[in-house]
Amino acid sequence: MRIIKFIILVFISFNSIFASEVESIMNEANQLYQNKNYEAAIEKYNSILELEYYSPALYLNLGNSYYRSAMFGKAILNYERGLKLDPADEDLKVNLEIVKARTVDRIKEVPKLFLVEWWEFIISATTSTVWQIVVMFFYLLLIGSITLYFVTNSGTTQRITIFSSLFGLIGAIFFSIILFAHVQRETSTDYGIITTNTISVKQSPNETSDDFFVIHEGLKVAVEENFGDWYKIKLSDGKVGWLPKSTLEII
Repeated sequence: MRIIKFIILVFISFNSIFASEVESIMNEANQLYQNKNYEAAIEKYNSILELEYYSPALYLNLGNSYYRSAMFGKAILNYERGLKLDPADEDLKVNLEIVKARTVDRIKEVPKLFLVEWWEFIISATTSTVWQIVVMFFYLLLIGSITLYFVTNSGTTQRITIFSSLFGLIGAIFFSIILFAHVQRETSTDYGIITTNTISVKQSPNETSDDFFVIHEGLKVAVEENFGDWYKIKLSDGKVGWLPKSTLEII
């Protein structure tokens, strides 16, 4: 028992020290940003990421620093990473649209089916924490209803618990699927942001291959394949080609 208490105490102390270190670096970075020393602020914010600490606020600040440094690709990359953690963050959404307006490419998207748009809206409506709470609520409703069914002698109550348990089961399954899809979306690596000013997309993964089309910094692309030092990318209008991995970063 003492060993368990000691382990818990060490864990709490470690987290406290880690949080204090992150807060200290964040304050330093924020001060550098306020002083318009954006390059140094970027270095500080990135040092927090190296500690494997991630938050929407951190990505927002880092994106703002890149934006002030006219590095629009890096700014968009960090806003997008922040939105993967919190799709409802208004600051990230607004700043992302502001920076996207400064980019060169204006690619018309292929229209999506209504059901696809509806599903994407649902899974990105809130954070994974909220979806976990919703799933937990329906599981507790299901378990509670089943338990009440067996402990009560009232026929009316038993009929109600049958409906509530069915409702809990359907809700638990449906929102578990949404939670799974949301987590998959957060951890997916199938989108990237172009961080090179101008790049020619190749028809095949080879420097000697013919140029297919030209894209610019800040464009979001789907990454379909990984071959050596090359990515096969797809634009929102359906065009497909190959790029060196050094020209983009995965969100």
